[in-house]
Amino acid sequence: MARDKSDVLQGTLDMLVLRALQLEPMHGWGITERIEQWSESVLQLGQGTLYPALYRLERQGLIRSDWRVTENSRRARYYSLTPPGRRHLNQELAEWRRMSRAINLVLGATLDGGGA
Repeated sequence: MARDKSDVLQGTLDMLVLRALQLEPMHGWGITERIEQWSESVLQLGQGTLYPALYRLERQGLIRSDWRVTENSRRARYYSLTPPGRRHLNQELAEWRRMSRAINLVLGATLDGGGA
């Protein structure tokens, strides 16, 4: 069964958005571009996916937003991490790495109990 390029593992979207904002404040289009670039175009977020996540993260106090002028002289809402957002991202990354390692161990296991 083919998967759409826009599929994002359930529960990872917020972590990806927070990670994209870790370096600098960005507007929505910049966030989608950064995630697409970092994922080598495997992950492509549409507005219908990104903006609900941004609103949710803002309500949770993990990001904040303010209006700024873009490099194209347009007004856009820029999003940035809050201190609680940075802490949350660090916790999520640690948990992701722990789970990824565990899954890789299972996928690499052989019947004799060793790795692949």
